[in-house]
Amino acid sequence: MTYRNFIVALLIVVSLSSCGGDDYTYTPIEFPDDATTVEEPNITDEALLDLTQETTFAYFWDYAESNSGAAKERYHPKEPQKDAQVVTTGGSGFGLMAILVGIERGFITREQGVERIEKILDFFTVADRFHGAWPHWLNGSTGNVIPFSDKDDGGDLVETAFLAQGLICISEYFKNGTEAEKMLANKATELWEGVEWNWYTQNQNALYWHWSPTYGFDINLELKGYNETLITFILAAASTDYSIDKEVYTQGWASNGGIASNTNQYGYPLVVNHAGGSNYGGPLFWAHYSYLGLNPKELSDQYVNYWTANVNHTKINLNYSIENPKGFKDYSENCWGLTASYSRNNDGSIGYNAHQPSNDIGVISPTAAISSIVYTPEESLKAMRYFYSHKDKLLGPAGFYDAFSPEYNFWVADAYLAIDQGPQIIMIENYRSGLLWNLFMQSEAVQNGLQKLGF
Repeated sequence: MTYRNFIVALLIVVSLSSCGGDDYTYTPIEFPDDATTVEEPNITDEALLDLTQETTFAYFWDYAESNSGAAKERYHPKEPQKDAQVVTTGGSGFGLMAILVGIERGFITREQGVERIEKILDFFTVADRFHGAWPHWLNGSTGNVIPFSDKDDGGDLVETAFLAQGLICISEYFKNGTEAEKMLANKATELWEGVEWNWYTQNQNALYWHWSPTYGFDINLELKGYNETLITFILAAASTDYSIDKEVYTQGWASNGGIASNTNQYGYPLVVNHAGGSNYGGPLFWAHYSYLGLNPKELSDQYVNYWTANVNHTKINLNYSIENPKGFKDYSENCWGLTASYSRNNDGSIGYNAHQPSNDIGVISPTAAISSIVYTPEESLKAMRYFYSHKDKLLGPAGFYDAFSPEYNFWVADAYLAIDQGPQIIMIENYRSGLLWNLFMQSEAVQNGLQKLGF
């Protein structure tokens, strides 16, 4: 069981506030009062991609945490002032990458982007760290840790890796710019290079997710594949001062080859053994978070071809929805995508769940199909057209809402999570231009880490 599955029962649904976003403001679309289904939308693919990226960008720009400029954990438009100070470390890494997309797409100027990124990096420079790792949540006003759960009040190595992925992209993007931009690049490099990755091995051939100054390694959650945590091993190997040995990857993540799978579904080899034992694959965010900067194309070690693993994982998820064994309304080649997101509780209230074929309750998460566009471009665009055809219900001030269910009178979780919005704008950009993949993969440190681990 992965940590994100483990915390489903621990997550409390909270909402965060909006804040003014420098000189860029997204103007909400006016939707009709009736809730009827819209006809097939007359919009080009390019315009649909533009719309999705620009509206999603608003999450990280207009609705960022006001003091730090970093990404809020979540945002509920109907309750914008509640728990406005909760900053997410991993989501802020995604946000840094989203700001680069915003610059490239002309949503903001380069100068605006530099100013906001400098503010974010200044915050993470003074925020609480634990042997170099940041916690899952931080108070945006003080920089102090906000406990994520019992005993989770210290370093979170995976969230730190997601932030570091963004920091490396920032460094590469600005390293040859103006003097101010070069300073920004150096600051980003210094921040990620300060992570003591090898501390989190406990002197074993393994990486552990958490360390607390109060509870030490009591949570004792080892990172093992296959799930969303591959990027942690790549960056730990890439570190100049706190690098891990190859055996940490081989024995830990890859389980000495035990990561490989011979399972097939719908004619597609699953390739890897997904945590939890599902023969249909886990939630689709496993194919997204580690690969926002890490390019899975031609990414192979002695056990796994990660491009094949991610493409097949996505196609199995899609084909499950087409088969629709539980008979949920609208599931099809146009309406698909199961991943961890906000969810519908049995009483109709909003909750959280790790949706996947083995845990299918009739809730679709737009981020699942949209963020998979690099693996299934035609199929993802079909899903985006379906979402857009229901824009009166699904499209809000920061992109498509986090989850919905046609089965229950088109119930909608009209809220957002940073870790679901970020992959959409980033993976669309990787599909269109390869921007974040190119930046991350050109890093000399990243290439050294990949070589060290045998990629």
